[in-house]
Amino acid sequence: MTHLKHNIQQTMNYFSLNHKAPNVSFKEAVINGLAPDKGLYFPENITPLSKEFIENISEYSNEEIAYETIKQFVGEEIPTNVLKQIIKETLAFDFPIIPIEKNIGALELFHGPTMAFKDVGARFMARCLGYFNKNNNQQLTVLVATSGDTGGAVANGFLGVKGVDVVILYPSGKVSDIQEKQLTTLGQNITALEVDGVFDDCQDMVKTAFLDGEIKRSLTSANSINIARWLPQMFYFFFAYKQLHKQHKNLVFSVPSGNFGNICAGIMAQKLGLPIKHFVAATNVNDTVPNFMNDGNYTPKPSKPTISNAMDVGNPSNFIRIQELFNNDYKALKSAFSSYSFSDDETRDAMKLIYKKANYIADPHGAVGYLGLKEYNLQNDQYGVFLETAHPVKFLDIVEDTLSVKVDIPSQIKSIIDKEKKSTKIKTYEELKYFLNN
Repeated sequence: MTHLKHNIQQTMNYFSLNHKAPNVSFKEAVINGLAPDKGLYFPENITPLSKEFIENISEYSNEEIAYETIKQFVGEEIPTNVLKQIIKETLAFDFPIIPIEKNIGALELFHGPTMAFKDVGARFMARCLGYFNKNNNQQLTVLVATSGDTGGAVANGFLGVKGVDVVILYPSGKVSDIQEKQLTTLGQNITALEVDGVFDDCQDMVKTAFLDGEIKRSLTSANSINIARWLPQMFYFFFAYKQLHKQHKNLVFSVPSGNFGNICAGIMAQKLGLPIKHFVAATNVNDTVPNFMNDGNYTPKPSKPTISNAMDVGNPSNFIRIQELFNNDYKALKSAFSSYSFSDDETRDAMKLIYKKANYIADPHGAVGYLGLKEYNLQNDQYGVFLETAHPVKFLDIVEDTLSVKVDIPSQIKSIIDKEKKSTKIKTYEELKYFLNN
């Protein structure tokens, strides 16, 4: 057994990618969410993990791997024993890879309490904030926009956390019924605001509130712009490598992408030394990044509704972090990263094909990830992993209509289906501001 070296944790500082705000500690970056200059926080340095650790990864538990991965980014802000407990509670479920074809597997990230990949980031962040706020008498408000799964994961992660209120904005009629139930039925310290608009409107309202000096509450974000939501997503790329590295194939990850936090965390894992050959960002018709990869012009546009609604994002927040990871070098980015866009019809056809080939029920987002691998055209020495980011039950109508199957309702979902929805309808930023100040 190789023993992990428990180095003394150093302080890690974070800078704003707009370069007009002071550098801050991990704690300050988590509590601020967004820098005062509207920039996303980014770590000052990234130190690769030892080759010995990567080569012997199968000797370590998932909790040990996660600790080694995240400790440099947390630094001295959270004591080692507390950080290990946070990781243990964050990772209280499995991350299996299910074979789909000879050289393609689905990495299932939906075995947590709200059945979506965001449970990892939301649970980690909630516990970090709970620790930072434990001796603070001032209430902190987590303000979050959701296109689907973020809201439920954040609501569940923060439910009952002392000193923290959660306010979730979601686009009316543009999340699935089960997603809506997950964020509107919990009560306690969770409030849902139903916005007459699209996800980008919700996200713009949240960003505006952060920079509004007249808001009386202390606000932070739980979207993937927050480093404590974004960075733990590195964990499951390491877990996938642990399961696959003995196949001695070059790994290609295809990540269904909306706000691009998940794939950005994968690229961070690569920068830490994880041997990943290539990344594919698979999107629906919201194709801002695929277009950029084609012509070099980054042109955000309003989002369009699709059956893979968690990816209905026209201006992905985290893409600036991906560019930073490649030192804003377009050529370097193109050599390690591809992005393709797919229609709803192509997505449905992929769901049918996966079901026919592997008797596997993929949700629409996973199907888009699968299409990304097909478009990339894997070679014989490569193994492709697509991220299955949500349980098909989250998109029950689409899955059952497309595949003519009945999806079993898991216990996590049964417990909320009959609960009463409670939301407050808003249309404008002024209404959000009024709500936060009253």
